[in-house]
Amino acid sequence: MIIYVVRPGDTIQGIAASTGSSVERILQDNALTEESVLVPGQAIVVLQPNVTHTVAEGETFLGIAEQYGISPKQLLANNPSLNGREILYPGETVVIDYVTNMERRELAVNGYAYPYIDRDILRKTLPYLTFLTLFTYGFTENGDLIGIDDEEVIQIAKEYQVAPLMLLSTLTADGTFSNELASHIFADAEARNHLFDEILDNLRTKGYYGLDVDFEFVLPEDKENYVQFLTELKARLEPEGYPLIVALAPKTSGEQKGLLYESHDYPAIGAVADSVLIMTYEWGYTYGPPMAVAPLNKVREVLDYGVSVIPREKILQGMPNYGYDWTLPFVRGESKARSIGNVEAVEIAERYRATIQFDETAATPFFYYTGEDGRAHVVWFEDARSIQAKLLLNESYPLQGVSYWNVMRYFPQNWLVVNQMFEIRNVYE
Repeated sequence: MIIYVVRPGDTIQGIAASTGSSVERILQDNALTEESVLVPGQAIVVLQPNVTHTVAEGETFLGIAEQYGISPKQLLANNPSLNGREILYPGETVVIDYVTNMERRELAVNGYAYPYIDRDILRKTLPYLTFLTLFTYGFTENGDLIGIDDEEVIQIAKEYQVAPLMLLSTLTADGTFSNELASHIFADAEARNHLFDEILDNLRTKGYYGLDVDFEFVLPEDKENYVQFLTELKARLEPEGYPLIVALAPKTSGEQKGLLYESHDYPAIGAVADSVLIMTYEWGYTYGPPMAVAPLNKVREVLDYGVSVIPREKILQGMPNYGYDWTLPFVRGESKARSIGNVEAVEIAERYRATIQFDETAATPFFYYTGEDGRAHVVWFEDARSIQAKLLLNESYPLQGVSYWNVMRYFPQNWLVVNQMFEIRNVYE
């Protein structure tokens, strides 16, 4: 795998010639078209197929996978241009494997999605996932579960051998996490047990693989109560074989102050949960000053603390699949950044003829542009380089895997890099 950074005057034809690739493959792999205008500083992923197969009349997707001793899911992952389809046509060429100079260890990959995710995006993404977490179930003070329309997505996930995870959170209808609701369920044993019954019934009925719990902004005085809640929940889930995953705020020490952090007891929750997701993103956020969403140096600080108190084989590293566009100057309390996709970010740079720069400390791309209203903007986003840097960090510990917030927008370069660097874990094999 080559990550090529575009220089002024570069063309796809020139990049293909200099890397020994083809124009068609670079366009396909990076979801570009012949009309795409390259942006100085843009990252382009160049893959080098090792073994390919040209489809003959009567050959099937499953038959080709079996012929080469790989799974159908891996065959899909190696061929993103198939867009998740398993129907092949005579004359098509598919990649069986790629040239690689590194040992590929197994990595668990989770992606969060809302039930209304575009089905085409879902099918293109599933070959790269171990788990798909559906966002989000809620509950009432009485412990009644507030459901979501998730049956179709669960079924599609299973078709791709991706394990669906049910998500339980304290998120309310207005989009905020309720610490009052958390406190109430911690204090009411009857409501709590009713909620546990409802969770188990839903897991069985819907065919979920396990449960992810995301309680944010829990009151500091409920720190021990939250651990007790998770302990009781784990005792109900474990006999039936359902793993418990818990989302954790990105802490750098056990004494870190702030409502987001104080109630998340890393050692205690890490001991109870089967896995934890450390949410290593949102340093750059909607109402904050312009900066990378997940600066590599900040992510490293959090993971350094995480592995010191939680077994590293339990840890999923949070990965952002989005960026932000800030209008300048930034005014605290007034400015509001716009959330954008990573593909959209490059399109903005192309539209306004910006030059993409790369912050070496944050290991993240950014650029400035002037909008049609004459206002200055800055955009921070993710590209193949920043994803590779985060995955190399994951590998350096090593951790159980990664978890993406979220997979609602398709980010082709991300999946190219993940697929090149790791064998994606399949819990059904």
